[in-house]
Amino acid sequence: MSATGSQPASEPPTTTTSGTTPQSTERPSFSHKQIIEIVWALLLCLFVTSLSATVVGTALPTIVGDLGGQDQLAWVASATLLTTTVSTPLWGKISDLYGRKPLMQIAIAVFVVTSLFAGLSQTMGELIAARAAQGVGMGGVIALSQTIMADIVSPRERGRYAGYLGASFGVATVAGPLIGGFLVDGPGWRWCFYVGIPIAVVASLVLQKTLHLSFVRRKTRIDWLGAMFITASASALLLLLSLAGQEFAWVSPWSAALVLVSLVSLVLAVLVERRATEPILPPRLFRSPTFCLTGIAAFLVGVAMFGAMIYLPQYLQVVRGKSPTVSGLLTIPLVICMLSVSMVCGRAITRWGRWKVFPLVGLLLVATGSALLSTLRADTDLVAVCAYMAVFGCGLGLTMQVLVLAVQNTSEVRDLGIATSSSTFFRSMGGAVGVALFGAILTSGVTASIPEVLARRGARAPSEDSLSSHLGTPAEIGALPEPLRTAIREGFTIGLDRIYLLAVPLVLLAFFALLAVKEVPLRGRVPAAADLSGGVETPGGGAISECRHHPSHAWPNAGRIPPEHE
Repeated sequence: MSATGSQPASEPPTTTTSGTTPQSTERPSFSHKQIIEIVWALLLCLFVTSLSATVVGTALPTIVGDLGGQDQLAWVASATLLTTTVSTPLWGKISDLYGRKPLMQIAIAVFVVTSLFAGLSQTMGELIAARAAQGVGMGGVIALSQTIMADIVSPRERGRYAGYLGASFGVATVAGPLIGGFLVDGPGWRWCFYVGIPIAVVASLVLQKTLHLSFVRRKTRIDWLGAMFITASASALLLLLSLAGQEFAWVSPWSAALVLVSLVSLVLAVLVERRATEPILPPRLFRSPTFCLTGIAAFLVGVAMFGAMIYLPQYLQVVRGKSPTVSGLLTIPLVICMLSVSMVCGRAITRWGRWKVFPLVGLLLVATGSALLSTLRADTDLVAVCAYMAVFGCGLGLTMQVLVLAVQNTSEVRDLGIATSSSTFFRSMGGAVGVALFGAILTSGVTASIPEVLARRGARAPSEDSLSSHLGTPAEIGALPEPLRTAIREGFTIGLDRIYLLAVPLVLLAFFALLAVKEVPLRGRVPAAADLSGGVETPGGGAISECRHHPSHAWPNAGRIPPEHE
């Protein structure tokens, strides 16, 4: 069985009422071997781009020591997060208009080139600029990986593969600090940027050889005005969350200006998108309750997930005094549970054709894990700490990719790219909010608690400026004299407790939002066997049957849609 890349001659492209030619509505059929090759390439792409967002965290103190610019430290991470988030919906929409494969190759090329420049940077300004450009490529790879998956297999078959994508993302997020510690201690911090380049190049070559998607070029224009307003609104909000409380006060003219820019841009974006022929974010998507409710859930999960996971190393390194490498090793239970549960969940979804119960159970586990993590103290048994992380990881494994799958299952083919990238966009926005919100909570908790702890011990509290100077790297905190060292560690514990307690109601809100979603069984027929190690090819692999719930959908290896959804 070979992949096809063209329309059947008997079915010429149709024309819409606006005079444009839509994307091909017939999906190419792929053999099981071809799907496995493509999936592995996508996994590699998703892993290296996700890894690049987290691996640099461990290296930041060393980078500042080499390049200087302590006041610009936050921008090394924030610049990437900002451009990744705002570019995600643009990649999805443009791929709907010009095809997935060329856009994916462009995204990989952008990531590779900017990674090289980041590693060669000689000043903090050069590094920040390279990281911002790197985020643009990362946004394309993350969004298009999931969209290409939706192009090559039906929603019913996609469950098992989505589990691997979710596991890849989760492992990269958690393993980043561990790998960063090894690289900084070994070849140097620049290899945090170089390490993903050869892997991304190999993935690009595999995709070039194996990925052949039918596509009919449409005569249309990109809604650049809508893209500008959407980007401006999201960028202003992320800048506010990243800089307020550090570069300027939350209540200040700068904060008011950014809020005003975000709101005005949002209103203008809505007005433009309602009138655009090919809107970047089509208003029709928001008529779908599934799209809206899963978007809310993805945003809230992003707040809890990114916030909790990014600040977990603070407990292990600052409170428990572990090195970056050891703290990374201690997160292995979270990684293993996320990986294994995500894969088992994907296979179960493919077998049963139902998805809703998995993220519901997952969100309850995430809430439970957050509640357990809020009980951590400086003397908590490390076995218990690992067990709490395992509960949290199991919940994430059941949740992350399933929300994307639910949106894809109810989207039309013409909107598949933007619907997928929008789900990722909502989660990324939630992550940005979570990092900023939890960071502010942690800082206020630490600064307010330390004087109280010192007063209880009969010691004099240092001034606010002096205290800030003591809040350095974990190694510097560990070298402080008593009782200041213990007071700082207790202050961090109190701040982290507040973070995890706040995550609980947010996750429960996501649970109730998802509970209101009406489950649509996944389209497609269950294949006889499919896994990432190879196996039996799907029976009837070349057959393509049309989904009558969405006439524009045709999936390879698809079966009959349940009567209630015809």
